Amino acid sequence: MKIAVLSGKGGTGKTLVSVNLAYSAENSSYIDCDVEEPNGFLYFKPKKNKTKKINVKMPFVDQEKCIGCRKCVNFCNFNALAYTGKRLLVFEDICHSCGGCTLVCPVGAISEKDKDIGKIEIGESGNVSVFTGILNIGEASGIPVIKGLMREVEKENKDINIIDCPPGSACIVMESINDADYCILVAEPSIFGAHNLEMVYELVTLFKKPLGVILNKYSEGINPSEIFCNENNINILGKIYYSEEIGNLNSEGNILAAEKEEYKKLFSSLLEKIVKEVE
Repeated sequence: MKIAVLSGKGGTGKTLVSVNLAYSAENSSYIDCDVEEPNGFLYFKPKKNKTKKINVKMPFVDQEKCIGCRKCVNFCNFNALAYTGKRLLVFEDICHSCGGCTLVCPVGAISEKDKDIGKIEIGESGNVSVFTGILNIGEASGIPVIKGLMREVEKENKDINIIDCPPGSACIVMESINDADYCILVAEPSIFGAHNLEMVYELVTLFKKPLGVILNKYSEGINPSEIFCNENNINILGKIYYSEEIGNLNSEGNILAAEKEEYKKLFSSLLEKIVKEVE
């Protein structure tokens, strides 16, 4: 079972929820798809047993063979190729590695080379397998890293797979939830939090995924995120009340469910509820 945890922005408690759910399961994996700023490993402190580089294919031009026909330029919908000054230029940052330019070149002037864009680290922490995606600094897209993560996760065959998605609703988030069985949306109790909740709610609905909301930093009084859920008949899975203790434990890189029994019960109960909904 794959459970994706999303939020409209960083800092809402998405990783807090993901880490504690993975810890509370008996046989689970934690997948950190926030490849630009992964931090789940700081909580689990896994023993790393495997690192795998992620490469993508990039066009490589033999300028001696190129006849300047521009067939590759006209083919590329992403404008990753340009012919100027009697040279064919490749803009790697916007290339989608489709390989089409190599096929349409009539003289075989374009081949492909590997480009290292990131890596995957796999480790163990108790009963949890920890998968961390890391995108190299300056790379434009983390989608190939996320795809690589998911391929590695499939090999483990764990009962529960918790996917810690990137914040927001960009393409890398879509890739992270693509195979998810259930989505958890984590929201803060503010107008801004409700706006970001609506954003990811629309995304998950577009993908036709079953979903529920966890209200983090909850306190009594007006809660715009709770109001949005009630107005749209969205299932509220649970509430994590605002607490200095939670803030301190979390900021020190501690897993709440490992520190106190009340938190273990809270996240175990949330996990049971989600599993029943999926089943």
